[in-house]
Amino acid sequence: MLNNIKETDLFYEYYSQWIKVYKSGAIRKVTMDKYLLTQTWLERLAPEMRMCDLNRLSYQQLLNCYAETHERQTTMDFHHQLKGAIMDAVDEGLIERDPTRKAIIKGKTPRHKKIKYLNQFELHKLISHLNLNTEISWDWFILLVAKTGMRFSEALAITPKDFDFQHQSLSISKTWDYKSCTGFLPTKNRSSVRKIQIDWQLIVQFSELIKGLPEDEPIFIKSRVFNSSINDSLERHCKGANIPIVSIHGLRHTHASLLLFAGVSIASVARRLGHSSMTTTQKTYLHIINELENKDIDIVMRSLSSLS
Repeated sequence: MLNNIKETDLFYEYYSQWIKVYKSGAIRKVTMDKYLLTQTWLERLAPEMRMCDLNRLSYQQLLNCYAETHERQTTMDFHHQLKGAIMDAVDEGLIERDPTRKAIIKGKTPRHKKIKYLNQFELHKLISHLNLNTEISWDWFILLVAKTGMRFSEALAITPKDFDFQHQSLSISKTWDYKSCTGFLPTKNRSSVRKIQIDWQLIVQFSELIKGLPEDEPIFIKSRVFNSSINDSLERHCKGANIPIVSIHGLRHTHASLLLFAGVSIASVARRLGHSSMTTTQKTYLHIINELENKDIDIVMRSLSSLS
């Protein structure tokens, strides 16, 4: 199909075919949707750009137009998704030189996004407000996320087989496709496949809860699930406990924040959360890390003062 492309053909048409040939069926749907969105923007911003029109200047102008309405990181993603197709076009002789070389990535100044999380006292009040009876419910789901820091889709995919009560651990090896309802999906990245240590109380509680349940079926899924419905349930508990309202993802932030304040290393927190690198953890929890560093400075100063 790509062999029929000529230098005078439109760039967005080549990109559309390139996606079908190289990406369709090879990547997750959520990633595929991003490529298709890039295709939409390409057609909108450069509807008349031909393959032979691609050079460093025209490509930089394309990036600049996109950057006018997007943050720098989003523009970077846009650039990387286009670059793969462009490099193939260079290899095929449709473009003489690499137009992406030395591209400057611009973008709008990102809005300050302060993550929402609960402190230890607030989390204790939330857990006390949950209705943790003898049957699996969304309240148990909320507790499990709060105590493990799992992503929403990871927690939905948990089956009885994932619990290792003897070694007090929980295996994360898949996610649940709650958006398209196709069942189990791979994890977000390789680092997301992990074992999470869980406390003895959770072990005792879930060992009773999952007795008799099918080993390979999700313990929380009975029908279609909506993220908003679980967040609404969590919001009611937050209001009932008279604490700040957070989302399910906010419980993941809460879990990480409590670990960091407790002195757990960034490396250990990154592994527990399933981050692809410590850099992700550092960027996400920069304000907490800075706060901890300020406390460390106070400790250092007090220690040095005691030497006089």
